[in-house]
Formats: sequence, structure tokens, C-alpha cells
Amino acid sequence: MRKTPSGISPVIALDRKAETPLYRQVYDAYRTAIVEGRLRSGERVPSTRVLAIELGISRIPILNAYAQLLAEGYFESRVGAGTIVSRSLPDQVIRSQSRVRRPIGVSPRPRPLSLRTSSLLPLETGPWQRGWGAFGVSQVAFEQFPFAIWNGLVARHSRNMQAQALDYGSPMGSKDLREAVASYLRTARAVRCEADQIMIVSGSQQGLEITARGLLDPGSRVWMEEPGYRFARSVFVSNGCEIIPVPVDDEGLRVADGIRQCRKARVALVSPSHQYPLGATMSASRRLQLLEWAENSASWVIEDDYDSEYRYESLPIASLQGLDTNSRVIYIGTFSKVLFPSLRLGYIVIPADLVDHFVAIRLAMDLAPGGFFQRVLADFIQEGHFSRHIRRMRLLYNERRNVLLECIRRELGGVIEVTGAQAGMHLSVLIRGISDRQLALRAAKQNLWLVPLSSSYLGKVREQGFILGFGSSAAKDIPKAVCRLQALLESK
Repeated sequence: MRKTPSGISPVIALDRKAETPLYRQVYDAYRTAIVEGRLRSGERVPSTRVLAIELGISRIPILNAYAQLLAEGYFESRVGAGTIVSRSLPDQVIRSQSRVRRPIGVSPRPRPLSLRTSSLLPLETGPWQRGWGAFGVSQVAFEQFPFAIWNGLVARHSRNMQAQALDYGSPMGSKDLREAVASYLRTARAVRCEADQIMIVSGSQQGLEITARGLLDPGSRVWMEEPGYRFARSVFVSNGCEIIPVPVDDEGLRVADGIRQCRKARVALVSPSHQYPLGATMSASRRLQLLEWAENSASWVIEDDYDSEYRYESLPIASLQGLDTNSRVIYIGTFSKVLFPSLRLGYIVIPADLVDHFVAIRLAMDLAPGGFFQRVLADFIQEGHFSRHIRRMRLLYNERRNVLLECIRRELGGVIEVTGAQAGMHLSVLIRGISDRQLALRAAKQNLWLVPLSSSYLGKVREQGFILGFGSSAAKDIPKAVCRLQALLESK
């Protein structure tokens, strides 16, 4: 009687100490050998009993591996004929893969990408965007956060989790949080709103994205402050919009310049309470002029109110939205600056007649925001912890700001001009005769995180300098950081 051949097996080096189970190691060895062309279509493989003896292991892992390979179509089996490599595999693909060794995931065929994605590639990401320490922008005093209170609220909601909390929530967000935010905005920011107009989002960046999709079409023209917030710029570019850079001065956006450049722009994005990065507060006359333009041109205004809670030389400035009697302003805020960035919670105040439109966009993006931390934050606000935290942090940031200003005046007074120190967690310094990007790269090697002012310009760079954050720097550490900045400038 003719003896049936035992079949071909790839080299299988089993590691009994590995976390990967034995059946998976056998499966991976066969699958890799087939895909790379070392085992060909129609070739016989050993029986499970023979392979178990060869490998010195139980037959059970071999049975499991073969079952998986059969289920996925790499093997086929016939009664009396044993198990072979599937004859239905595309041989030409296997042969081409075995001839050409390429990095994983790279194909020789065209790899078309969205023009929207390609348009974002030139966006500069210097080391100052990643650094932690002196002058870091958008960094808060994490060590001052009321961890015990927050952890207690998290524990409370974890213990009392109910089945309903595991389901999708409303695309607008938690009703309790929206009511808490609406109450806060009406009293602290003079915003005209009800809870039904508030959509909870994953930070102001998502708020901008949803708003851009709701208001703009490819080719729509958008006024942006020049210099301005570059990550907002990426939202408009990715949506195919044409950006019209409108200069700012010490009264904020120069509305008349915007009208001269493009009267029929669809949207104007402004940060009127504390312009980023130069820090101007938009004057009352400019606010009224902007609202008049929006109404007469059938345009929209997006108000980015990113850190208005922190004002040091006067009471907080009321929102632009509160002056709007024609529902032309979409108001966007965030908890990233007043609590912590990884919370990823912000909000949009939407004109009432646009709510359904924004909900449709939200459903197309991510259905609804996560619910757990919305419930925690709602309690944090409603129980008064939020207001107390803001009051404490306003005093702390004011102290740090004063120390930074005094050190700059003492060490660098004849070299630089300070702007935007009246509010927020950063100020800007204007410096003549330097390349701020080159100095910022050098500074990063010394753990000084200087954001170059020139990176905030879309058109011609009119000012060189740096955006200096002071939120995360202890007052005692600021003098040394300023001295290091002085040494850097002297060595330019």
C-alpha cells in the first residue's frame, strides 16, 4: 500500500514562555508562510497528529490553529485527502508578494488621498508644541486642581452607575451639564442662551469643526484675525474655505479692513475678549460694527471665548454674543483652560433656529459625546466647586503674571514690547531684529518653550517675537526662566 506523504510544514519556533498562545503561534507561522509564498496553493500540510508529535506539544493547539486557517480560507480539507493549502488563493498576489519585499502597509499602486488632508500637511509643529515647562502656552497649573473633590465625584458616579448610563446619550450632550453651563454663561459671560441651545463637544476644536461644516461650503470666504489661532485655520482649510486674513490692532479685529478686503465673507472668526495671540480686547465700537456687518451681509460671527474667565485689571469682559440681537453669533467655549485639557469638553451656543442643523452634523460625526465625565462635570459646577476653582486660579495666575511682567521689565525692558498681559494665561513679546523661529528652536534645547509669534501669521509676518505662557510656571521659577531668555537673546 502506497504511503501518504506527511505534508510540508514551515519552520515553527514555539516559545512556551511567550504571552501569545501556542495555537496562535502555529497559526501565524502557517499564515505567514502562505502569504509570503513559501507554502504554495495545493501543497499538503502535516496532519494534526504528526505536527503535534514534531513540535512536542498537545494536539489541541494544532487543532485550534488548523480550524482557524480552514475558517479563513488558507487551508482546505477533504475526507481521505488530508489538509492542503487552499487552491482558491490568488497565486499571482502571493507570488508578487514573495518577489518584492516592501515595508508593511506600502503598496506599489496609486494611493489617492483627500485634498482636504493634503492641505493640512504644511502646518508647522515645532518642538515648542510638545514641551512642558517654562513659557509653555496652553498649560494650566495642574498641581492646583482640586483632585480630592474631583476624585470624590468620579467615585460617586462610578459607584452609582446605572444601565441607562451605558447607552448613547443625546447628540446635544447631557441635559444636566447643558443646564449648568447655560446658567454659568448667563451670569458670568452675559451670554443669551437656554440649555436647549447648548451642544457639548470635545473641546473648542471640535466646536469649530462642527460650526464650519454647518455654516460653510467649499470656496466660502472666512475672515480670520491676523495674526490668529493657527489650529482654527486648519479647520477652515480642511473644509475647502478661502481664508481672508484681517489685521488686528489694540482694539481687536479691524472690521473696516475686512469689509474692504471681502465684504461678502460668509464667516468672521474672532476672539474678542482676549485676542490670540496679541491679547487685545475688542472695543465696543468694533463689536457693534462687526455685528452690523454680519446682519447687513447675511454673514455669521464665530466667537472663540477660550480663556475669558481670567482677567486681572478689570472685571471679565461681557461676551460679544450677548450684544447680538439678530442671532448671528455662534459662541464657542472650552473647559480646557479653566479645568484641564484632557477632559476634552467644550460647548457651542447655537442660535435656536440652527440647532436641528447642527444636530444633523453631530450625528454624522460621532453621534454623541461620552457621558460619564459630563455627569461628573455637571455636579462639579452645580455644587459650586467650579466657581471656587476659577476664583482661586484667577488669583494664582495674576501672581504669576505679575512676577513675569516685573522680570521682563527688569531684565529685558529696553529690548522687547509686551502685549496682551491684561487677561488669560499668556502674553506676547515683540522683539525687533530676530528670527523668532530660529531662536525658538535653540530655546527648546534648553527647555524653554517659546512659541514664535510668526507662526500665527497666514500672510506677511509683521511682527517677530514670542508667545509666553505662565500658567504652569511657579512664581519662584519665573525669574530664572526670564534670565535664560535674556541670555538667549544676547547670544543671537
